[in-house]
Amino acid sequence: MHHDHLHPEQRAQLQHTRQVLVQQIEKAGGQLSFDRFMEIALYAPGAGYYVNGAHKFGAEGDFVTAPEISPMFSHCLANQCAQVLDELGGGDVLEFGAGSGVMAAEMLLRFQHLGCLPQRYLILELSAELKDRQRQTIQRIAPELLPVATWIKVPPEAGWQGVVVANEVLDAMPVHVFRRADVQWQQLYVTAATDGFREQWDEPGADLAAALLDLQQRVGPIADGYRSEINLRLQGWMQALGGFLSRGAVILVDYGYTGSEYYHPERHCGTLICHLQHRAYDDPLALPGVQDITANVDFSAVAHAGLDAGMELAGYTTQAHFLIDNGLDMLMSGVDISDVELHLQRVQELKQLTLPTEMGERFKVIGFQRGLQQPLQGFRSRDLRAYL
Repeated sequence: MHHDHLHPEQRAQLQHTRQVLVQQIEKAGGQLSFDRFMEIALYAPGAGYYVNGAHKFGAEGDFVTAPEISPMFSHCLANQCAQVLDELGGGDVLEFGAGSGVMAAEMLLRFQHLGCLPQRYLILELSAELKDRQRQTIQRIAPELLPVATWIKVPPEAGWQGVVVANEVLDAMPVHVFRRADVQWQQLYVTAATDGFREQWDEPGADLAAALLDLQQRVGPIADGYRSEINLRLQGWMQALGGFLSRGAVILVDYGYTGSEYYHPERHCGTLICHLQHRAYDDPLALPGVQDITANVDFSAVAHAGLDAGMELAGYTTQAHFLIDNGLDMLMSGVDISDVELHLQRVQELKQLTLPTEMGERFKVIGFQRGLQQPLQGFRSRDLRAYL
């Protein structure tokens, strides 16, 4: 992807984000770890891809997420939350990475329909711009439920009860990139060049070196020339969840693999991918601030981090099975067949959400719980935790 494809607003954004990165590289003594580069490129105020003004989500944006494909996704997720809230006798829902706000809006509608609105629907959002966008979306889709939505900037205090939901949040967490070269581990750093940024390989920092030793014990020897990613922020993120959740559940939906699939010898180039206008690129250094940068999720690592944070694993399954176990068929049968256009549209959405060739198998759902007796219904028919 070259600059000529960018419109003026994107070009200006690219210039700005590059300047911010160059300053940070200079401040760090000439090189930044890839993890830090990715963090700035995605999240730095005004400069980061997720927090700057451009439209990211939906048909106009760079990628489409499940809640934008169909309200049925959010309705099934709300059904799962309702099961937990019912057992808790009430509580909050907390959404991380609420994006355009469409999932929050549709979940609120579903809760209302089920007669089990949470006390608050919390949205953890640092970007003022996204917060406005989310508010507008809820105002448009579920105006009378706007008072239930509450925006927060820090996670709740300890002693919280409810359900945490996050769709496509883990894949956008900054990762370290490593490779095996001449029987040594190397870490990817980024340096500034006249026309952009360059890769620079160096010895891994202490945290990464320790994580790579663990990884090798977990997945076996890693061959020369192998390159991949590892998320060292996952542990802290899950610790934070385990720290405030006194009773309830955590439901995380994302694309990814078990550890042994993720670090399989054949996947020797890693899983880093960039999105811009619905096209995928593999150069994360090219268009910082303008392109999305993500990595697939290692669900084995997520499971370990959740257990380390003192939560119980509630299950791990494919998106297709999770949705079906949470009443997708029932939602479909509720669609008026005489409304031919809507019915056809829902059938199309159903296929996109559940077919193995679409999102059905590539996307997984992992759940954690604390203080619950009932098994979560979304993992009833096909719990794949044995593979983690």
